[in-house]
Amino acid sequence: MSFDETYFSSHTYANVSFAKYSMYWWSNRFYAMLARRYGKRGARLLEVGSGMGHLVAQLEDTFKTYGVDINHWAVKKSKEVVSASRLQTASAQELPFTNRSFNVVIIKHIVEHLPDPQKAIQEIARVTEPGGTLILATPNLDSLLKPWKGDRWIGYQDPTHISLKRPAEWMSYIEDAGFAVQRIFADGFWDVPYIRFVPPMIQKLFFGSLGGFQAMTGLVFLPYRWGESIIVIAKKR
Repeated sequence: MSFDETYFSSHTYANVSFAKYSMYWWSNRFYAMLARRYGKRGARLLEVGSGMGHLVAQLEDTFKTYGVDINHWAVKKSKEVVSASRLQTASAQELPFTNRSFNVVIIKHIVEHLPDPQKAIQEIARVTEPGGTLILATPNLDSLLKPWKGDRWIGYQDPTHISLKRPAEWMSYIEDAGFAVQRIFADGFWDVPYIRFVPPMIQKLFFGSLGGFQAMTGLVFLPYRWGESIIVIAKKR
């Protein structure tokens, strides 16, 4: 499947709302909070897989923002929401930047789509300055509630997820590329329903409350197995 306009209305995106205060909006706001916390104000920030530009747009007031995406349509669409970000079409595995170009690099739910995610992480290391920050997110094969979902688990619903790996393997890739992992945590249990015959809204309140609280407050506290995705914060050595 090609990454085009159709992709953003199918599979795991089929029921996603891009409106303000949607789960998608809160997620981008949370990653923006992480970037501001760990990055250097006024420095250069790159989002690898910038999609339709909503995250880099939130960060334009703090960083000199750049974005790359392999999806030509998404890069063009991004122009509607960004004002200062420099965006271009490029592969995560061959970044068009010089060494040590960025203080912060975000790669959010991209590595699982790549045929060679290890090469992408090495490329990110190449363009990250010493002391710079990597923020990476990807589906969590060690999620405590994944066995409850079985084949219906969210990470299995997108046929372009060709590189699903356990957290330990991602940690190995990140450390081998020259990063020191600072934090690894989860995003909460939002892939409802987990239990048959219990209304989804009740399950959202019960299972999703901790992840929602973390996203809204920016407080990082969920153990890495307590969510459908892992989030990694690492510093370039």
